[in-house]
Amino acid sequence: MTQSLSLANTTSTVVSVAHGPDAEPTTVVARFEDRVRLTPQAPAVIDGARTWTYEDLSTAAEHVAATLRERVRPGDLVGVCLDRSTALVVTAVALARIGAVYLPLGPRPGERRIQAVTEDLDVACLVGDPAVLPAAHRDGEHTPLPLPTDGVNAPVGAVAAFADRPQGARRAPEGALYAVLTSGSTGRPKAVAVAETSLSVALDWYRAATGLAPGDRQSLLIGVAFDPHLLELWAGLTSGAALVPAPDDTRWDAGVLTDWWRDAAVTVCVAATPTVEPLLDRPWPKDLKLRHLVVGGDRMRRRPGPDVTATVHNAYGPAEATVVTTTYAMRGTAAGDMTPPPIGTPLPGVTVVVTDDDGLPVARGQDGELRIGGHCLALGYLDPELTARRFTTPPEHPALEAVGRLYRTGDRVRMGADGSLEFLGRLDNQVKISGVRIELGEVEAAFEQDARVRTAVVTVQRDDSGFARLLAYVKPAESTAPGDLLATVRAWLPEQAVPAAVHFVDAYPLDANGKVDRAALATEVPAVRVDDLADATPGERLVLATVRELLGRPATALGDNFTDIGGTSVVAARLLAVVERETGIRPRAHELLRSTDLRAFAAVLDQRQTPRPAGA
Repeated sequence: MTQSLSLANTTSTVVSVAHGPDAEPTTVVARFEDRVRLTPQAPAVIDGARTWTYEDLSTAAEHVAATLRERVRPGDLVGVCLDRSTALVVTAVALARIGAVYLPLGPRPGERRIQAVTEDLDVACLVGDPAVLPAAHRDGEHTPLPLPTDGVNAPVGAVAAFADRPQGARRAPEGALYAVLTSGSTGRPKAVAVAETSLSVALDWYRAATGLAPGDRQSLLIGVAFDPHLLELWAGLTSGAALVPAPDDTRWDAGVLTDWWRDAAVTVCVAATPTVEPLLDRPWPKDLKLRHLVVGGDRMRRRPGPDVTATVHNAYGPAEATVVTTTYAMRGTAAGDMTPPPIGTPLPGVTVVVTDDDGLPVARGQDGELRIGGHCLALGYLDPELTARRFTTPPEHPALEAVGRLYRTGDRVRMGADGSLEFLGRLDNQVKISGVRIELGEVEAAFEQDARVRTAVVTVQRDDSGFARLLAYVKPAESTAPGDLLATVRAWLPEQAVPAAVHFVDAYPLDANGKVDRAALATEVPAVRVDDLADATPGERLVLATVRELLGRPATALGDNFTDIGGTSVVAARLLAVVERETGIRPRAHELLRSTDLRAFAAVLDQRQTPRPAGA
């Protein structure tokens, strides 16, 4: 049970402070080594048709560690450019054994983005396919690594790529196990470092909440650039369960995801909220072994229906507080319960405080900024000045006497009488898109790196279901529109931060204070393009109308390529869901992604709807 601290102020009002149950940090790497010693032949990774035992995994990791040890020292940052695969798991274990700091960058990091990382941070080397690395590392010294090249999402080959390390670049603080990038308002990503002890507390909760144990199969589904994949990876390895890397299609198509759960016999899964919510709108699949589904990354607007057989955990937590801070567990609820679930109560060892502008706790039931303390806190950013601004000493208050540092989340919440938190939104210029935290300033700065752009303003637009997309409003440096800018910004930004559309403007509307009126700007969307679709097929009309609506791009044409105009994994999933609902046809994600344009994808639908001639 959550231990809610109910201290009263001078007016006898219960304040918004809650503590999770007591907890003590344990270990992460040593728990994995225990599994290797105790159950060496148990499956550790089930990757496609290949099963790696704990002994196999340990041996492979030791070979990689031995290859790296001459050049990589304890405390060194190592950027990892791999996808969800056995190769990724082997690399994580190898770096942990060396004592190096694992910095996940994802399999296809934007070249300009990763270049900025290696200019700002003292990265010892990058691990990955040379083709995805920035020029300095692509052309630098390469050491081949004995990483697995079979299984889903496996690299064709991988190297440790070394390049000159810039003078004065930031190193990870002592004791860091990993570091992850978060969005930065300056246009350059910022890195936050987390200690093994902090991750251990989250893992202890996870194993207890899900019952993860030998014989279970734990998903490896979350994108590698985002910190929840570390919860998946180390939860599996420290519990004796088997990790199951997910094929890439699972993140595009909710139907493919549930098929994968069934075919791979997944029992415990971590998934992004936008991926799971469509599943809660349809009958829950039968014959799943899935017992627990931990969901997070965005505001959850639905509860599981009565047919949902898994416990669904609505989880909240910034990277600065080690993946998960509060949770709310749900079993199948009565039909008709449409109230959004809370983000719940604090995990063991976690303190949550709802504060006013001065950092003082507000009364229960009042809105305020969420601040977090306890064992979960990260060591800080690799930028000490930023750490000092966001990780603060609490003000003097009777309810905060036992609290050390507090992290300011920038999230607006409300605490109920039982200590449970309701998420209300952001206080600043930061948004969540497809479960990823994004600074609008970073997206604007990515546009303004281009000499063709004078200024850029980015807004977020949500539809009635809460689905969010980014729209960019660009004032060109010249009087004529500079053409397609999305290809340029993709080199700076993660997929979720690339706007769905770019609108060129001559000027921005201003509010009474002389600042850009973002609300007014968001209403200035061009009128829907009127095409001559008299001869269009039913599939063409459906695809074009749906893509225009989902992307907020009225000018979309049938000759446009889906990904080139801003189509992302979440948009693809929604498009496929609409097609299935309207036509009864269930296309696969690859049929959309591999189509040359929208017309080609529509042709696939029309072909399936058209009866074949007799004898064909």
